[in-house]
Amino acid sequence: MSDPADAASDGRATETIRARGHEHVTARHASTLEITTDDFLTPAGDCILAIEADRAPADFDPAFVAAARDEGATITVTVAAGGHETTITGRGDPRLSFESDRSAVCRTSDYVDDRTILVEADAAAADLDRALVDALADGAAARASVAVER
Repeated sequence: MSDPADAASDGRATETIRARGHEHVTARHASTLEITTDDFLTPAGDCILAIEADRAPADFDPAFVAAARDEGATITVTVAAGGHETTITGRGDPRLSFESDRSAVCRTSDYVDDRTILVEADAAAADLDRALVDALADGAAARASVAVER
């Protein structure tokens, strides 16, 4: 079951995505990372961390989306799997549409499409803790908490 956006006690809005790893997770992409609702992953998907996500950006609460569209917003994504956890930090952007019903993508650049949930991330798939990546490659359940703070 998915969690709707919640106002955390510190004033942040959060969204939670639950997914699972896959044997083809390599997390080698240098500028993006992605979580997808697709139920498969090919070896070419080197930015994909998890599949079978229970939510996509199109499912995010409108209040969360509005907050994330603020260029001054800080957006964090904390990915946890197999007892390992890492946090990626980026910023919001007025161009974020949150229209994708398939994938959530974090980007180190300022490129935006319907899948983008943050820009100017401080890390991409290739930068992640290899123990987390190994857990995802073993098919571990994954949880991504996406938080926005203005």
